[in-house]
Amino acid sequence: MVKASKEEIEAIKEFFIKNYKNAKTELKYKNLYELLVSVMLSAQCTDKRVNMITPSFFKKYPNIDSLAKADLDEVRELIKTCSFFNNKAKNLINMAKSVKEKYNGEIPLDEKELVKLPGVGRKTAHVVMIEYLGANLMAVDTHVFRVAHRLGLSDAKTPEKTEEDLKKAFKDHLDIIHQGMVLFGRYICTAKNPKCNECELQKYCKSKESFKAGS
Repeated sequence: MVKASKEEIEAIKEFFIKNYKNAKTELKYKNLYELLVSVMLSAQCTDKRVNMITPSFFKKYPNIDSLAKADLDEVRELIKTCSFFNNKAKNLINMAKSVKEKYNGEIPLDEKELVKLPGVGRKTAHVVMIEYLGANLMAVDTHVFRVAHRLGLSDAKTPEKTEEDLKKAFKDHLDIIHQGMVLFGRYICTAKNPKCNECELQKYCKSKESFKAGS
């Protein structure tokens, strides 16, 4: 794969900072608790689907205390239209119990502590901290992974290695770039039939020959 040059990386960085500086997650939340639950639910599930589930979920379980005491079957029922709902239901309750027992009911806004919570991996922790704190971190979901590879920013096989490549390439403003790459991948550089004619980054694309039919 042809790698992006330093000049191309700088131009791509400027594009995302300019066009997505105010970008936020499309998950709907009112506080840190709701954000964490929504991000946990969004793993391998669309934000649109999560936003359909969470209103009734947060009505029944409005905080850590109520979720920690939740009945597993009732949680399963509320999130059953979400992918992997059985595991997610267990993780959500255990996450809440862990926050109560180990952090006095306060969700820790620290990466090393967040990833200790059941169901919270590196990507989830990073997404929460990017969204809530504007932390200079990168999280690689399917959209970010696809965009990074098409633009020649990474040829890594895993999200973790891709994250490393993006951090090395961009260094700062990672929160803005992450949010931008997610939305850009969701609406422009889509998995199927990418909107190449609408793409302002087309001249930097290393895969555009493959997508002429879909442009």
